Amino acid sequence: MPLVLGGFLVWYMFTKIPPKDLLEYFKNANYWWIALGLFFGVLSHLSRAYRWKFLLEPMGYKPRFVNSTLAVLIGYLVNLLLPRAGEISRAAVMTSYESIPFEKGFGTIVAERMADLIMMLIIITITLFLQFDFIYELLIKNFNPIKILLILGLLFLGFVIFSRYVKKAKSGIGLKIKNFILSLSEGVTSIFRMKQKWAFIFHTVFIWAMYIAMFWATIPAINGLEVSIGAILVGFIAGGFSIAATNGGFGLYPVAVAGAFTLFGIAEKPALAFGSVMWSAQTLMILVFGGLAFLFLPIYNKK
Repeated sequence: MPLVLGGFLVWYMFTKIPPKDLLEYFKNANYWWIALGLFFGVLSHLSRAYRWKFLLEPMGYKPRFVNSTLAVLIGYLVNLLLPRAGEISRAAVMTSYESIPFEKGFGTIVAERMADLIMMLIIITITLFLQFDFIYELLIKNFNPIKILLILGLLFLGFVIFSRYVKKAKSGIGLKIKNFILSLSEGVTSIFRMKQKWAFIFHTVFIWAMYIAMFWATIPAINGLEVSIGAILVGFIAGGFSIAATNGGFGLYPVAVAGAFTLFGIAEKPALAFGSVMWSAQTLMILVFGGLAFLFLPIYNKK
C-alpha cells in the first residue's frame, strides 16, 4: 500500500513539474553542496553505530564498531524495501556476527527510537516558536485518537496476559515467551543503566544535528532557492513524517517538503526540485552503502 501511495504521489508531482523541467534542475544542480550534505549524512550513520555500544555495554556486550556500522547501514537499506523491518535486520545481524541475543539487541534499538522520538519532539517544540500555525495543523492531521486508544488497549491486554499467565510459566511455549519478553525489556531498560549517559546524549544530539545539516547543506544545490531557518525546520519535519508514511518517503518526500516550503512563499517548482534532489541523494546513499555493507559483512567476519 505505501508503494501504491508513493506511485500516485510521483504522478501528482509530475502534474506540477514536468519530468523534462525536473531533469533540468538535476542537470544544473551544484553537486558539491549535495556531496557536503551526504557527508553530514554519513557522519550521522557512524555516530548512530557508535552510540549503540552505550546501550549494549550494560548487558556485557562489546560489539566491533565495524559490525555495528554495517548493521545500521543494512537496516536503512531494508527499511527502503520493507518499512520498519530495518530494526529487525539490525538486531539479526548482531545476533549472527556478535552473538548478541536477538531480543536484547532489538530492545536496545527500541530504546534508541525512544531517544530519537524525544529529539524529534524537541525539534518540533523549537519550530513551534517559529511557525506555530503550520506545526499545529501538521500534528492535528497526523493525530489519530482511535489508533492511540487501540495501541494502549493492546498494551494493557498484553500486560494482563503476561502478568497472569506468561509470568508464572515454568515450561513450554509460555516459558519461551516469558524469556523473550524479559530479554527484550532488559534491552529497552539498558538506557537507564548506561555508564556513559552524557556520551549517549551527545551522540543523540549530534545525529539529529547532522540530519538537519544534511537538509540545510543541500538547499544551495538548487540555483536561486533561498530558505529561511523556519522553513528549513518545517520542511525537515514534514520530510521526516513522510519517510515514516511510505518506503523511505518514496513519492511523498518531495511533495511534503515542497508543501512546507510553499507556505513561506517559495515557488512550487524549485521546492519540488529540491525535495526530489534531497530524496534522491539520501536514497542513493542508502542503496550504495547498504548494498556494500551486505557484501562486506560476511567478508569482514570470515575468520
